[in-house]
This record gives sequence, structure tokens and C-alpha cells, in this order.
Amino acid sequence: MNEDEAVLAINAAYYRAFAAADVAAIERLWAFDGVTCVHPGWRPLVGRHDVVRSYRDILSGAPAVPITCREPKVVITGDFARVVCLEIVGPVLLAATNCFVRTGQGWLMAHHQASQIADMDRARAGAGEKAPRTLN
Repeated sequence: MNEDEAVLAINAAYYRAFAAADVAAIERLWAFDGVTCVHPGWRPLVGRHDVVRSYRDILSGAPAVPITCREPKVVITGDFARVVCLEIVGPVLLAATNCFVRTGQGWLMAHHQASQIADMDRARAGAGEKAPRTLN
């Protein structure tokens, strides 16, 4: 398995764990130092304790969450990797960035951020279709 495949595999493991509401699996995927997370509509979370607790709060007692990662693209620079992708959560389309650091245990998650895509036409533009050029 090459490095791109290894990063995409850990990214896929994150989405499987989230979809299964498996907090223990999510916790194992996160690095120990310097982690951050911005859930859609949330303030930024800094530190492993707060990040893991957020997943526990979101997923505890919840049924499986219908979440899918689409069109993942990986970029690796040394011991840092990021995956940008689309997340489909039920009827909601989000743009997401997942960042990973290379550790002695392999690639572990260091940052997750997702935000809703407000305009489906612009979302389709990400799939190669034309859309107007605007900032908002």
C-alpha cells in the first residue's frame, strides 16, 4: 500500500466509524497532540479531550448515522496529509477537510472540518460542471 492509499484507508475508517456511531473506533483514529475539529455550525474545538468528547456527545445513544464520503482527494507533504472531500449526511451535502499526521502508529487524524454547501449548483461545479465565480 502506498502513502496515498494508506491515508485514504484511515480516512475511510473514520467515515465507517462515524456511520456506525462507534466512538471507541473514532477515538483510536485521532492523534494525541495538537488536534482540532470544527463540526458544522460549531465553534472550533482544540485538544484531544474536547474533540473526542464532541464525538461522544454527537453519537452517544444515536442510531447509525447515514454519512458517506465522496470524491476524496489526498495531498501529502512530508508527515502531514490532508483529504478534501464531499460528505453526504442524509440529505445534507458538506465540504470536508480531514488532516492526518504520520506517527509511530501510522497515520492518525489531527483535524476535521466540515461545512454545509449552500448551493447545490456550486456543489455540482466541484464535479466538473461550470458555476458562477463568487465568494459567497
